[in-house]
Amino acid sequence: MDNMTIRDPAGGANQIGVRDHNERLMLSLIHRHGAIASAEIARRTRLSPQTVSVILRKLEADELVVKGEPQRGKVGKPLTPVALNPDGVLSLGLKIGRRSCDLVLMDFAGELRARHSSTYQFPTPDTILEFLREGLEEIRRDLTPRQIERICGIGIAAPFEMWNWLDAVNATPTEMDAWRGFDFAAEIAKFSNYRVYLSNDATAACAAEHGFGRGREVADYAYLFIGYFAGGGVVLNDQVFAGRSGNAGALGTLPVGDTSRAGHQLIHNASLYLLERRLAEAGVDPMQIWTGPEGWQNIEPHLTDWITEAAKPIAIAVVAMCSVIDFQAVMLDGGFPADVRARLVEQVRAALTEIDSQGIILPDLLEGSVGPDARVIGAGSLPITAQYLLTGSVFGS
Repeated sequence: MDNMTIRDPAGGANQIGVRDHNERLMLSLIHRHGAIASAEIARRTRLSPQTVSVILRKLEADELVVKGEPQRGKVGKPLTPVALNPDGVLSLGLKIGRRSCDLVLMDFAGELRARHSSTYQFPTPDTILEFLREGLEEIRRDLTPRQIERICGIGIAAPFEMWNWLDAVNATPTEMDAWRGFDFAAEIAKFSNYRVYLSNDATAACAAEHGFGRGREVADYAYLFIGYFAGGGVVLNDQVFAGRSGNAGALGTLPVGDTSRAGHQLIHNASLYLLERRLAEAGVDPMQIWTGPEGWQNIEPHLTDWITEAAKPIAIAVVAMCSVIDFQAVMLDGGFPADVRARLVEQVRAALTEIDSQGIILPDLLEGSVGPDARVIGAGSLPITAQYLLTGSVFGS
């Protein structure tokens, strides 16, 4: 295809303007708790009922919230719940993985409206940019002009320092070195004027779990995502904590073995590239696990062996995490089907009973709930969070 420029002449949802603090506060509350009555909004935000009423009218006029049917209680007048308008804001999310990439269109409620996916032996900037150009064109082709106006930006979830993983992805230094110093915003601006937001992929996955999954139930937890490489995130005081360089919760680097030997980090002991290698050595197509849940069928006994060997290093990492911060829970998720996740969590729980944890209180070990889409949902949430919600800093621009 030619390098057509994808433009939004109306400026997209940015035309509505950056929301002020109280608007963000109310939108964040509705986002977090779902449909809620104005009286409850006033109580939780400590804003006056009159202020809440004025702001809700403005948000409704901007098509960001919608009113539901009045609900009559035992006493008093009926309460009218207010919810986010799914069509009020749309966002694009791009996940760049070591073996696959996804581009999605996500609405204000976190639902995925469209998806385009691709697999490869390893990612290069040219491959990703071409995929993004084609994907943007296809997604916009199916949208109305009004829907196109509501797209507020592109969020990108990508591993940091991809050029350092040559052996794992079987690429040459020249091929992967192209990522060094790569400027996503500048390159994407050559064919699109959407604002770009960038996050570490594991931090984005953590944001997705916290914003749309089981993480909404817990205020403080460590989040471990097992993808091609193991990574993670940190939630403190009900906010995703990105850290000084945006790489907080890089749990894959935790030492879980003899540090005098190579391969002592969690990333070398509990990542999916290890399962991929097992499959390849057994003559089984390893790329099938990156194509969807069906690719995880009929890969025994290699899957069981991988789960068994990954469980103890993860358990060691859990103890290490909680020796630094007294986490209420550790949430475990990954790029695999729910039944695989359940098996892994069960094995890690068993391994925890065999580790000396004297001096700390072990956290609840919980299954994540977003699953393989966590990184791309987290990517899609970045522009929405940046422009409409109050939360911890999980993105860079």
